[in-house]
Amino acid sequence: MDKSMEKQIAPRMGIVKAVSLSGSHIFSKLNQDHIQLLAGLGVLGDAHMGETVKHRSRVAQDPTQPNLRQVHLIHDELHDELGAAGFKVLAGQMGENITTHGVDLLGLPRGTRLHIGAAAVIEVTGLRNPCPQLDRFQTGLKSALLDEDVNGNVIRKAGIMGIVLVSGEIRPGDPIRIEMPPEPHQPLERV
Repeated sequence: MDKSMEKQIAPRMGIVKAVSLSGSHIFSKLNQDHIQLLAGLGVLGDAHMGETVKHRSRVAQDPTQPNLRQVHLIHDELHDELGAAGFKVLAGQMGENITTHGVDLLGLPRGTRLHIGAAAVIEVTGLRNPCPQLDRFQTGLKSALLDEDVNGNVIRKAGIMGIVLVSGEIRPGDPIRIEMPPEPHQPLERV
């Protein structure tokens, strides 16, 4: 079998580098030895857990809209990129619940399912839009998380959001298996 065919058949995998949560609406989340994901709700004990929106700006717009931002994921490789640009950002400090390694989170299409650990499944809903709180954490961080492609389209690098489809406990070191949605794939947009 040639290498291109092998790459298509081989399951795409990554790992969990860190898990974090905060019971209150603070910017950074504290690293944990594990977190519990609850189907239809999010991360047990996290301020953003719920069927309807919990992000303050979204609640102000319409508190009855569905919560498409139950879980926030950021790829560990972003921390390296930011470090090379002079920032010091560690897992959980940008408000993410799950820090991954080896997964091109920003390249996933909407509807991708991430099977994490023994049971948990998260469905990817969209991109996190970098907010002004990033600059209060470290000056210039918001701009570092925005870029443009060759056509002038905005690239948001602050991670992705998802909803919990299947409950389960996850911890650092757990494998992440990627299940792509049926084609045609829909690109991620901010949620």
